Amino acid sequence: MIRFFSITCLLLLCLLGEVYAQKKIQQKIPEKTRILFVMDASGSMNAAWENNISRMDAAKSILTRLVDSLRSNENLEIALRVYGHRYPRNANNCQDSRLEVPFGAKNHNAIMEKIKSIRPLGTTPITYSITEAAKDFSTTAGYRNILILITDGIESCGGDPCAASIELQKRGVFLRPYIIGLGLKAGEALNCVGQFFNSESTEDFHQVLNKTIENSFLKTTVSVKLLDGARKPTVTNINVSFMNSMTGTAVYDFVHYLDRNGNPDTVSIDPVLGYDIVVNTLPATIRKNVRIINGRHNVIEIPATQGKLVIKQEARKDQATTVVREQGKQEILTTQIAGDEVDYLTGNYQLETITLPRRKYNVKIEEKKTTTITIPAPGLVNLNTIAIGYGDLYEILEGGEQVWVCSLSDKPIRQSYTLLPGTYKAVFRVRETTGSKYTGTRTFTLKSGETATVNIFN
Repeated sequence: MIRFFSITCLLLLCLLGEVYAQKKIQQKIPEKTRILFVMDASGSMNAAWENNISRMDAAKSILTRLVDSLRSNENLEIALRVYGHRYPRNANNCQDSRLEVPFGAKNHNAIMEKIKSIRPLGTTPITYSITEAAKDFSTTAGYRNILILITDGIESCGGDPCAASIELQKRGVFLRPYIIGLGLKAGEALNCVGQFFNSESTEDFHQVLNKTIENSFLKTTVSVKLLDGARKPTVTNINVSFMNSMTGTAVYDFVHYLDRNGNPDTVSIDPVLGYDIVVNTLPATIRKNVRIINGRHNVIEIPATQGKLVIKQEARKDQATTVVREQGKQEILTTQIAGDEVDYLTGNYQLETITLPRRKYNVKIEEKKTTTITIPAPGLVNLNTIAIGYGDLYEILEGGEQVWVCSLSDKPIRQSYTLLPGTYKAVFRVRETTGSKYTGTRTFTLKSGETATVNIFN
């Protein structure tokens, strides 16, 4: 008995351990970080900025001190790429960009020495530098890659730095870049490259650069509260997607969860990115450019009031499919199989059954209520046409209107159609006849579950 109890306990503990492990599965932020500094050394960096100190000298001084201060972070690797420093401006060399110090352990001194030796000369190939930066980051897993671009000018080689940056972000080469402008008046043009900060003085530059590094490591968490019609966070078990607001790609996906006290999960997110949040209701609930404060826990409330829709078809095993649209919209929201119970956001919808003929229903979905639509059972009609020919089948509505249903096949002499109950008219002409006067018509009524035979020609 004792042995049986021990084995049972052991199995139970293993099962609980497996459940616990499953509970801990989550998209995590890598512990290690790589930061690539991309430094502008174009000729314009020689310009005086403050107290007769050039932009380049100010940038060198502040960046050198920052690099020196990063030695203590064991989970951080840094590298340095420079552009515009090898060829004079009149050479207009748009490939003047080089990785001067690659990523590596304890390379801080090498980066500091290289920074001191840089002399501004040439042009501003930002796009080329961003594209080449893709080769600078190793493909080793377990790292988050960050690019910090320091520049006093915009692209001067005709490239598209925005497209290049977004493409590399989509490929996961690096996260949303930081762009730090040095007195850059037209810096808004670089907003689409990443998160842009302008600095009007050396003190501004020092603060922005340090803040950029600090923000990259702030622990940031989010809880999403899905609100019902009373604005209480009772809605749950819906997939929530955190989307990169620049690239539109999914960064985190999780099925919403409430604990026994009604509290939602806490999710850790990368503070470098900007986010759109998509609650995958029907239709999806989207919040663009959600304001998230880095370094703290953020609670985001999103209304998600829902009701249920059930579509039934009488006496059918092969259930009909129904197209669902939002009222007034042409786009198909989803298709629903008869017999399924589906949640929709509260609101007005139009249903269109994929039957012969099609039926349309306007429905209103109300919170915590179930709306049921019943499609009548169809009947079966066998049409005898004597010979191969051409024709169409119409439904005759109560007011006498004639609505096209389908074309009659030009091959079999006996044709079978599954139709919803109603009144119909078949119009047909045999192929070999010599005039339209030989067209035959036959009106008939079909009931649910009925099998009828209709001879178009007596």
